[in-house]
This record gives sequence, structure tokens and C-alpha cells, in this order.
Amino acid sequence: MAVYKDNATGTWRVIYRFTNWKGERKQTQKRGFATKREAQAWEHEAMLKKNSKLDMTFASFFELYEADKKQRVKESTWESKSHVIRTKILPYFGNRKIAEIEAKDIIAWQNELMAYRDEKGKSYSADYLKTIHAQLTAIFNHAVNFYNLPYNPARRAGTMGNEIPKEMDFWTKEEYLKFSEAMMDKPRSYYAFEMLYWCGIRSGELLALTPADFDFEKQTVTISKTYHRSKGRDIITSPKTAKSNRTVKMPPFLCEEMQEYIKMLYDIKPDERLFTVTKSYLNHEMERGAKQAGVKKIRVHDIRHSHVSLLINMGFSVLAIGERVGHEAEKITYRYAHLFPTVQIEMAEKLEMERMEKEDSNGKKS
Repeated sequence: MAVYKDNATGTWRVIYRFTNWKGERKQTQKRGFATKREAQAWEHEAMLKKNSKLDMTFASFFELYEADKKQRVKESTWESKSHVIRTKILPYFGNRKIAEIEAKDIIAWQNELMAYRDEKGKSYSADYLKTIHAQLTAIFNHAVNFYNLPYNPARRAGTMGNEIPKEMDFWTKEEYLKFSEAMMDKPRSYYAFEMLYWCGIRSGELLALTPADFDFEKQTVTISKTYHRSKGRDIITSPKTAKSNRTVKMPPFLCEEMQEYIKMLYDIKPDERLFTVTKSYLNHEMERGAKQAGVKKIRVHDIRHSHVSLLINMGFSVLAIGERVGHEAEKITYRYAHLFPTVQIEMAEKLEMERMEKEDSNGKKS
């Protein structure tokens, strides 16, 4: 590597040569440093990264982590991870040498985050604190697994925030029907929420639907993709998990409704999106409809919870519900256990019978 002054601009630049992973010799440069000291500091960090030496700063290691991981996850996933890292982790650890960060430093950082209050006096939620800590843990895990860091200080420090079970919001069937009636003034909104409620699909899955996904003879809709919008671009990717790839059986009335809706779109092509709106549009419409119908306000994703609640009340098994909504049965049991009151009652009754039988048996013996 070499540091030079650019006489035309008065700034400094670094030119360096390296061998890439294919064994090819390459040359690149970095311009615009105000001082020679800044150029040399950048040169030093670049050499450490090239040689994977953990004497580098945490910020420099994050660049390695980003290069290693970014192409392995969905764009939307990386955006979420990157935002948390850049806003909650790099400002604190960015200039520290990664090999010198200890568990006590992690604890001090955790305490600062847990003590934070916004202008309304609101703290970060337990879930968000856990999400932040998980990102830091993942970076240190990467350093341990692939760059010979001796141990993970974030794991040693332990996670932060006390997990408080959240009350799950959902609508009863009666509440949803009031809401859906209020939506009838906008057909696109009405049919969108009909799909969400009666099929239990995610909003991203709804927004990725095309006419080709429907088989009205078999009365099914195939869920094979999801939609999100990023930086002004519409992005269609595979669903959230492998389990999310599924075929959902639709009730006959919903098949009729969706056929009506598709006819309203005239010359729509088989591979064109049926609902050319965004998640923010759905949020806005949900607020409008809830207010007009006089039902409690819930999130768009809570309609999915409402669908699961309906199926539970109808007596379907955890396995059957999981298959329909694209969740593992264990996750359904964990997240929706409080919605199975009849199961708890049945358990108590059977335990009572078991106890009575035991007493009868002992009485006969005597």
C-alpha cells in the first residue's frame, strides 16, 4: 500500500494492491482524506481486514461481516439487521478494537439501552432489546466461528430485558364482520381483508398474489412468494420460511368473491399483482374501517391471529392450523396457548376423573 498527496485537490489518497479469492492481482484506491494521518489510519484498517486480523475496529469487522452475510439473506432481512446495527451498536462499539471488547463492556452498553427513554418517557420494548442484542451476538459469533476470536463477549454477558408475555390482539368473527361491512365502499380494500381474514395469510403474501396463484376449480390459493417495498422498489421474494410455501383451501364464498374481484380488474395478466397497494395502505384502511365499524383497533398482522383464533374455537388441531397458516405446530402451541381454554378445561376434567378412579380403586381394595 502507499499514501499519496493529490496536489490538485490538497487531499490524500491510498493506493493498494491485493490478491482476491480467485488468486488474481487487483489494485484499488481510496481518495479524499483531509490529512495524511487519516489516510494512514484507513490504510492500517484496510490491511487488518485484508489479513483478517482482529486488531481491527468493530466498525471494520462489521464491513467484513456485511460482505460475508449480506448476499446470504433476503434484502429486507438485511435492511432490518443493518438498521439495528448502524443505529444501536456501531455508535457505541464502532471505534473499539473488536478483540478488546469484554463482557463488562457489553453489560454497560445494555444498561444504557435499558435506561433509554424517548421524549414521551417510553423505553425500548423487551422484544426490541432482545433483537438488538441478537444482532450483536451474531456479529461476535461470526468473529468466533470464522476469524478466531477466542470467545463471544455478548453471549457471556447474557441477553437484556425481561420478557413480558404480550397480550395478543385479535377480532372475533362478529367484530371482523362489522369491519368488513365498513370496507365495502372500497372493493379493493374489502377483498384484500377478506383474503387476510378467511385464509390467515400474511400481508406480504397477500400483496404478492397474482391470478395465476388461484385454482378456482380446486378452490385453492398457492402461497409461494411475498412482497415488500424498499427504497422505492417493489420486491418479490420467496416466503418468510420454507414452511410458508403452501396451498390454502378457500371456502366457496371466498372463491366467488375473488373471481368477482379479478373480473373487475379487466385485462389483468396472470402474473400481475392483484393488490397493487402497500402495507401502509392496508394500515390506513384498517384504522379507517375499525373507527367506522366501532370495533377496537388492531394491527394488520393481528388479522392473522384472528384467523387462528377462529380455527381454534372451531376445534381444529394445532397441526392442521399450522399447515394452513405456514407455522410449525410447536410455534402455534407456544404463541396461541392462551386461546385454547377448552383444552385446559378438558385437561382439568380428566385429571379430576383420574383422581376419582384412584380413590375408587383404593376403596375397593380396602
